[in-house]
Amino acid sequence: MNQPLMVLAGGNGFLGRHLARHFRRLGYEVLTLTRRPRRFGEVSWDGRTLGPWARKLEGAAVLLNLAGKSVDCRYHAANRRAITRSRTESTRVLGEAVAQCQNPPAVWLNSSTATIYQHTTGQAPANTESSGQIGRNFSEMVAQKWEAEFWLAPTPCTRRVALRTAIVLGADGGALPVMARLASWGLSTPQGDGQQWVSWLHVDDFCRAVEFLLAQPALDGTFNVCAPEPLRNWEFNALLNQHYRPRWHLPQPRWLLEIGAFLLRTETELILKSRKVVPQRLLEVGFRFHYPVCQQALADLLPKLT
Repeated sequence: MNQPLMVLAGGNGFLGRHLARHFRRLGYEVLTLTRRPRRFGEVSWDGRTLGPWARKLEGAAVLLNLAGKSVDCRYHAANRRAITRSRTESTRVLGEAVAQCQNPPAVWLNSSTATIYQHTTGQAPANTESSGQIGRNFSEMVAQKWEAEFWLAPTPCTRRVALRTAIVLGADGGALPVMARLASWGLSTPQGDGQQWVSWLHVDDFCRAVEFLLAQPALDGTFNVCAPEPLRNWEFNALLNQHYRPRWHLPQPRWLLEIGAFLLRTETELILKSRKVVPQRLLEVGFRFHYPVCQQALADLLPKLT
């Protein structure tokens, strides 16, 4: 029996590696579209134009698009264009490739981001798929353009799911190793006023959520992919502090974070934006998280960090 094929566009990063391992264990053949193929199972594409890679989608069970320039950079004009275009152009050309298939992929999952929702303060209700408040700042507008390109694709024979994913926590990539290292040096204090909400997800639950969505042929549309219990920034840092117990604690006021972000060529939005998001649709259709509470996720992941 032939293995079902999963095509991962832009799948060489942290999430792509975990998804590839997870689905290979489930018996899938996984093919990665990448700008710099280096090993077996990788195919070259530029994320903008049709090419020989498009034939690989023929008969695929799953297309999953993770392509997009990292937002861990300064938001000057050139980077803003690159961040936006890397998402919209890759999505557009995948839609063109799916549309020309004789036997198109059964399902297409496209990355989006929980950052699409506006900065949520205080005790305001959490953002759900049905009642979330969409923002109008740069990052939020990028997400809206990204999703708009996805839904414009002419793919009537392919089920489509947009994944509004929160910060994914893992021991071998993403944001957690950096945050943990800083916490061990004494930066386990609240960032800014510490009141901003943090929406998050254990990487194992991310892979399981994708698996769950693939197995439910009636599910389509937009899904928040995050744990059901967001927490405050000060609470998240308190969990890191409890684990590392640094000898000293360094304050992190907003003005100091702005200087640090400038020196590190990044943006304070990544840690100061308040993201209060819950996975209403996943919960309604019966998905069960292995790590619904952040304390459980960090207890699993932090001991694995070197």
